[in-house]
Amino acid sequence: MRRKPSPGIYYEIHGQGYPLVLGFPITASLRPPAVTSAILKGYLDRLTDRYRVLVMDYPNLGPDIGRSRPIPAGELTAERVRSDLLAVADAAKFERFIWWGFSWGGVIGLQLASRSERVSALVCGAWPPLGGPYAELLQAVRAVAANHAPSRDVPTDQFVTFYESLRGWQEAEAIKRIKCPAMTFAGSEDEVQRGSVTLRLAATIRERRNELEAQGWHVVEIAGRDHSLYSDPATLVPIVRGFLDRISP
Repeated sequence: MRRKPSPGIYYEIHGQGYPLVLGFPITASLRPPAVTSAILKGYLDRLTDRYRVLVMDYPNLGPDIGRSRPIPAGELTAERVRSDLLAVADAAKFERFIWWGFSWGGVIGLQLASRSERVSALVCGAWPPLGGPYAELLQAVRAVAANHAPSRDVPTDQFVTFYESLRGWQEAEAIKRIKCPAMTFAGSEDEVQRGSVTLRLAATIRERRNELEAQGWHVVEIAGRDHSLYSDPATLVPIVRGFLDRISP
């Protein structure tokens, strides 16, 4: 295991093999340790025999959570995120790499893969590559930020900045630019309520499945599971590895 703080983003590397970045919500720092240590170990135990796995603390989740340098909330644009993540890949000497993210980690995976040829394979979990509810989520985070109590830890304003930066993003054209092998998955019951906003994640992937598969995506729906699926690596990793092991060197 190696640990490096450069470039202001704390990350760790585990195992040997083909470079794989585990994105949000899997982080290098454990929060709270009793829960997340078991989740992280579950991923690493099932991946590091074949993959060199990088986990990082990104983005800033508030005071005393993670070991990365805080990013001013007004600076967390999609372009800033892309630049930061490629800088981490540079520091880790990951010239090309698999990106595997879940929820917001899936969102930023789409940004990376559509804007950089360095992503060799994409796993976009719990977020629809087509029909993504960006406007709805912007509405939801704006509402949370407007009522944000000072004692709350997670700096919601940064996500307002992020989703505002995606207004006008041409999703369909961007997805067509993704040429690497790509997979999306969700639990069949994955529907998230954010205040008055409902995010129909699984239903949207289901509705757009034919379009995605026509563009070469591997689409998986996991019966009976919801947005907490990422916390069950015993179920999830074998499903994703079935895809990755076929297409990885």
